[in-house]
Amino acid sequence: MAAPYLYPCQEAPVVTASQIKPHTPVVCSQNGQFAVVDHMEGNDTIKLAKDKSGKHHYIPLKWVTSVDEKVHVDRPGDQAMREWSDHAPGNA
Repeated sequence: MAAPYLYPCQEAPVVTASQIKPHTPVVCSQNGQFAVVDHMEGNDTIKLAKDKSGKHHYIPLKWVTSVDEKVHVDRPGDQAMREWSDHAPGNA
């Protein structure tokens, strides 16, 4: 029996800070919106618009898998909201 053909690994497209635009919806891996971009904080952190309680949250750019009319992240919304930060990096 012949060994199966292995396809070369394909790298996920790299998302850059310049692709993240203010007021863009942020959606989870299940395509549900859980936030809106406020702006980029430096080159690797997204500051999210204030939530219903008036608080900003921050997520790392490395969570982002793609950007179109939405910012898509690699995890379910409930997980993202558990793991986001209430403080900008370096301001804890």
